[in-house]
Amino acid sequence: MSGADNQRLPLKEKFELMPETLGSQFRNDFPPYIDGLVKSFPHQYVTTPEFAKKAEDVYNLSPRPDDVYISTFPKCGTTWVQELVWMVVNDCDFEKAKKEQLSVRSPFLEMNYMLPIKLAETFEMEEICRKAISLVLGDRLRDLEQINKMAGPRIIKSHLPLYLLNPQVLSTSKVVYVARNPKDVIVSYYHFHQLLQFHQYVSNLETFADYFMTDRVYSAPFFPHLLDAWNKRHHPNLHFVFYEDLKRNLRGEIVKISQFLGKKLSDDQLTKLTEHLRFDNFAKNKMVNCEKQEVAGLENIGKEIGLMNISGHFIRKGKTGDWKNHFSSELNERIDEWMRKNLEGTDLRFITELEQQD
Repeated sequence: MSGADNQRLPLKEKFELMPETLGSQFRNDFPPYIDGLVKSFPHQYVTTPEFAKKAEDVYNLSPRPDDVYISTFPKCGTTWVQELVWMVVNDCDFEKAKKEQLSVRSPFLEMNYMLPIKLAETFEMEEICRKAISLVLGDRLRDLEQINKMAGPRIIKSHLPLYLLNPQVLSTSKVVYVARNPKDVIVSYYHFHQLLQFHQYVSNLETFADYFMTDRVYSAPFFPHLLDAWNKRHHPNLHFVFYEDLKRNLRGEIVKISQFLGKKLSDDQLTKLTEHLRFDNFAKNKMVNCEKQEVAGLENIGKEIGLMNISGHFIRKGKTGDWKNHFSSELNERIDEWMRKNLEGTDLRFITELEQQD
């Protein structure tokens, strides 16, 4: 899969079950998590038991010099920047981008290993996911072996923290890391957990925020994920970008990312790409928004096959400061204190509101 067996790298992280995720309250709030969640040590990364079984395989995917990794905590603008990077690397090939889904052009590294193991037994998700894979990707589902065989340059998306990727990624490939202010992440991740049937969160936002701040959601903890990349931001192969900067100056950030990737776009390409990535246009794009994809005569394929709840949206508002429409003053104060404690002693700061944004 990633080199000779005698070159296999041992993963230092060890995974243990989180007993609190087997309790009745957690099980009531996250019904699909039949087996609970696991946590890695020493970094305490929270994930599914299924991923824990495959983590070392993912760790051993060999990076290439022409790879570009898109690394983010979930709901930080991953898909947006994924499309941006693919377009820049592929010389703004709008025609291909209109015909081939982003999930095919740019694989999601750990996608195959995200689902809770026993989900199929209770929620019949195995059949739903089989249909999704068949209809949306056909035989192009990118498992690790297929990713390993992909022709370059590969644009690889991952929500994994850098320490769970091959340790040679930064020295070999380029990494674009996207960060977003935690207040908007909490709101977006809350809606995302309600949208997807394999999370199917059923409680309220305030309770979800508590789960988030106490590291009991998939991909937690938030701050160590970001700070690991932030502390490496001066590495020549890592470009650290804030979602909020993309929102207030999309064209300028496209130029910066293009320069990082060694690409120079013409003024015409830059204008067209900026318009292509404008949030309203992006949300309507059926090649990037899996909620709106039309496959085999079905519109909104994710909802048609039952993978997504009817009332939710994969790409929502994308606004900086939307948290103000959701947080009570008491919840906002608790989140402010949580942020203060976790940022103490660091120079990482967030923009949580914008007067003007794309």
